[in-house]
Amino acid sequence: MALLTPLFAFLYHLPQVYKWLLKPYYVASLFMSIAFLLVRKTPGICEHLSTQREDGNPCDFDWREVEILMFLSAIVMMKNRRAMFLMTCKPPLYMGPEYIKYFSDKTIDEELERDGRVTWIVEFFANWSPECQSFASVYADLSLKYNCAGLKFGKVDIGRYSEVSKKYKVSTSPLSKQLPSLVLFQGGKEVMRRPQVDKKGRAVSWSFTEENIIREFNLNELYQKSKKLNKTKGEKNEKMSESQFPPVPEEEEPEAETQEIDNESKKDK
Repeated sequence: MALLTPLFAFLYHLPQVYKWLLKPYYVASLFMSIAFLLVRKTPGICEHLSTQREDGNPCDFDWREVEILMFLSAIVMMKNRRAMFLMTCKPPLYMGPEYIKYFSDKTIDEELERDGRVTWIVEFFANWSPECQSFASVYADLSLKYNCAGLKFGKVDIGRYSEVSKKYKVSTSPLSKQLPSLVLFQGGKEVMRRPQVDKKGRAVSWSFTEENIIREFNLNELYQKSKKLNKTKGEKNEKMSESQFPPVPEEEEPEAETQEIDNESKKDK
């Protein structure tokens, strides 16, 4: 039973794995990973390659190439990335639509404390981090679905603004695995964050999927409460417009003119 459970779980998520692997940059990564192997072993092509083998066979790996391949394989396995057995390319930067406010070291405190009724979800990221780049599209989709007057989404590059990293205690070290970090602010104060950090300063393992974020941060409940703030703002704006531009009273016709019209009609009769 212990072996069947992971097998069933893998088969259940197999369509999602295929969908993930068929992205262009992973297809290109796979092609780049095996291109040299195919060229070195393909008859008719490998004969034109140079080699340092003693027997002069250009269709087999020499000692230098074997060492390089073993070294790169060891690095990939030590990194424990998704591409455990592939030398993958770094995912491209997300350039799609989003409702996200980008902070700097001078604007983040001001924006978080501007309106105590607004709830902020802020992502602390670094451009060089592959995990942050992979998470960018997920975070953008969440901002499109849940952004409103009382619930806003922000990002700050702590790889660029080191002072923000120190103030909010988010480490940029790859060993800490704290990138990306999502922090929920209410009234300018931190309420919760994911991933959590243990006493040694290392992040507790947590998956940055859309379902996990919606569940852990109660986004559906926050969104419903935040929409009420939007309605109250709309009502206040209407009252302000009514006070600035009062309704024009309707003009009443003078009684004298109506009496003259009646007298003229009587004479005609």
